[in-house]
Amino acid sequence: MGRIIVTEFVSLDGVLEAPGGGEGFKYDGWSFEIDRGDEGNQFKLEETHDSDALLLGRVTYEGFAAAWPSREGEFADKFNSMPKYVVSSTLDKAEWSNSTVLSGDVVEEVANLKETQPGNIVVHGSARLVQTLIEKDLVDELRLMVFPVVLGTGKRLFGATSDKKRLRLKDSRVVGDGVTILTFERAGQPDEATA
Repeated sequence: MGRIIVTEFVSLDGVLEAPGGGEGFKYDGWSFEIDRGDEGNQFKLEETHDSDALLLGRVTYEGFAAAWPSREGEFADKFNSMPKYVVSSTLDKAEWSNSTVLSGDVVEEVANLKETQPGNIVVHGSARLVQTLIEKDLVDELRLMVFPVVLGTGKRLFGATSDKKRLRLKDSRVVGDGVTILTFERAGQPDEATA
């Protein structure tokens, strides 16, 4: 059975929009202004190596599909070769290698994906998709790389939910120039180390 892991670059005020740039956002590429250091880079590299599949919303998918196929290196090799699933009501087919379009009911499609795709199914960006996954309790782990900046505008990680969502802090560390990495899991889930 697969695990849905959401990983995000966020500002202190919860903005996740365009941390790497290229989206026309007022503060495009804001995460590059703050050094996450060698330890932060290593965290992202290990996270990528531990990913078994990507689950992305259409906008994030299109950005990744435009950028990664022409790149080389460890990240690119992993991203280009692993299975990718894109949630979209407008795409008929996905051109990036090993990509599948999930166009039905998001909750049913993701629940089925968890049953059929083993390992870590990692979600990057994809604000609307992530909000739906959180609302429907489909996120097994939430990894936030929190940058010490307040942007004041932009798409936020968290939207309205129908009920409170209790999380348990699994790990925390500070890397680089004050970037905090926080790893949460839903409260009540068994810890992998003890499961």
